[in-house]
Amino acid sequence: MPADYPPEIVKDGQVTIVALGPEYENLDEPRLDALTDVLLQVAETASPPVVVLDLSHTSFFGSAFIEVIFRMWNRLNHREGGRFCICGLSEYCMEVLEVTHLDQLWETYPNREAAVRAINS
Repeated sequence: MPADYPPEIVKDGQVTIVALGPEYENLDEPRLDALTDVLLQVAETASPPVVVLDLSHTSFFGSAFIEVIFRMWNRLNHREGGRFCICGLSEYCMEVLEVTHLDQLWETYPNREAAVRAINS
């Protein structure tokens, strides 16, 4: 993944939102190198440690990206007050989380607004 396409990182009140744009439609392993560093950095530095991962533009991801999400969640989970959720999952991506039972570990929401509202409560 060229460094020209960093994910969008914005704050909505106390929530840090990491939104992957259309360039991340297919999150195969070659695209993950630069993205992994960014996601783990956000997990380490978000203040407060409350993060929404917006995958609205992502149609496909595999086990390598699941590992990255897990590492991100784990870092946030070990910080005091750490919270994490995912929004905007495609039908395929949601099915991947359901089959792996990760939908029971990570809260998921249909869109960014619902995620921010829920994680703030």
